[in-house]
Amino acid sequence: MQLVGKYRILKELGSGATSTVYLALDPFNQQQVALKVFSDVLKLTTAGRAMRKLILVESSLVGKLSHPHIVKILDAVMEGDVNYMVIEYVEGETLEKFGEVDHLLPLGRIAEIVYKCSKALEYAQFQGVIHRDIKPANILIQGESDIKISDFGAALLENHQTTQVTGVGSPAYMSPEQIKEQKLSHQTDIYSLGVTMYRLLTGRLPYEAANNFSMIYQIMNIDPAVPSTFRPEIPPELDAIVMRAMCKDVAHRYQTWDAFARDLVSFISYNVPQQAEFFDTEKFDTLRALPFFAGFSDVELWEVLRISEWRKIHKDEQIISEGELGEKFYIVANGSVRVVKQGRLISLLHKGDCFGEMAHFSGEDARRSTDVFAKTDVKLIEIDPAVLALASANCRFQFSEAFLGMLVKRLAVANTRISRLLSDGAEG
Repeated sequence: MQLVGKYRILKELGSGATSTVYLALDPFNQQQVALKVFSDVLKLTTAGRAMRKLILVESSLVGKLSHPHIVKILDAVMEGDVNYMVIEYVEGETLEKFGEVDHLLPLGRIAEIVYKCSKALEYAQFQGVIHRDIKPANILIQGESDIKISDFGAALLENHQTTQVTGVGSPAYMSPEQIKEQKLSHQTDIYSLGVTMYRLLTGRLPYEAANNFSMIYQIMNIDPAVPSTFRPEIPPELDAIVMRAMCKDVAHRYQTWDAFARDLVSFISYNVPQQAEFFDTEKFDTLRALPFFAGFSDVELWEVLRISEWRKIHKDEQIISEGELGEKFYIVANGSVRVVKQGRLISLLHKGDCFGEMAHFSGEDARRSTDVFAKTDVKLIEIDPAVLALASANCRFQFSEAFLGMLVKRLAVANTRISRLLSDGAEG
């Protein structure tokens, strides 16, 4: 088989009872994709027809979930002789290996991974999608902590007209309300992500059982041991986060993804040793709090994180020199900087302020018009216009809007100063 639809088969990646997955090429954009071709068993057996319903749910998400930490479903054909789904190709592995005792990750990295999952699932919730099958096998990882959530076949779609399939999900990761087939909300995914976090922290599930019946009984009736029972270096703050996410009573479980994410940020900020590099968790949380990025969606903020460089500058260190060539611009993430013109202080800039953008507007061969020094220790977000030009249209638009708002604010301040000077002159 050389072609499936418009897609050219490059090689087989794997196969199972219901499908074979190929690495394929989309000829229109020369992009590699994962092509899942479904077998005829989906049409021939009762179990196959039930599986087909799940696949139809997932195929209905084509183009619906566009987030950097969710595997994109690009295309689907579920009619005719050949049924297939086209998915973003992700080079990496699942988190399953890192749920084993001899492959456990550092606590800070686990918190960062779970944070990214929580933000991705919050986005899915806002799109009316509940995953229902969160577990390590459905989370892909690339590099240190770049994750993507996959396999939305069990997803519950709000306001969806087709009949939802019940009894889906992996028993060890199911919430009590999912086991009881009660009405589900995003809190069922919070529970499952809590179990996933428990597994990544300890190398074991919160409930060890010989069969599904025993597992279900324990989920419904037994309180698990805290993670630090099995990994003593886990601090009480992290124990508390996991246990709250896994609370049997939804009234005492995290009510929102934001509350879950906020506790993870707090843990990383106060319990994880500072590194030369910033955690993505810290970067994202910083961007969300800065007025410059107020109009950016979460998806656009993740894109900003990807295209930016983050720097720590020591007090009194020079950042920009008057007369030098340069197009990069900077946003102050923390601290203050001094803007100096021929030795004279022009202005002080603080958290959320931007500088260096005039050279960006001027284009190539632009020279800096001022010196800029760190007044305190500073964290800077550095943007290269050449990299920004490759960002999505939405991200570029938000930068333009932010620059416009910033310039209007500066003009207003300048007008106020001129008015005061004129007033003082008239009085004199």
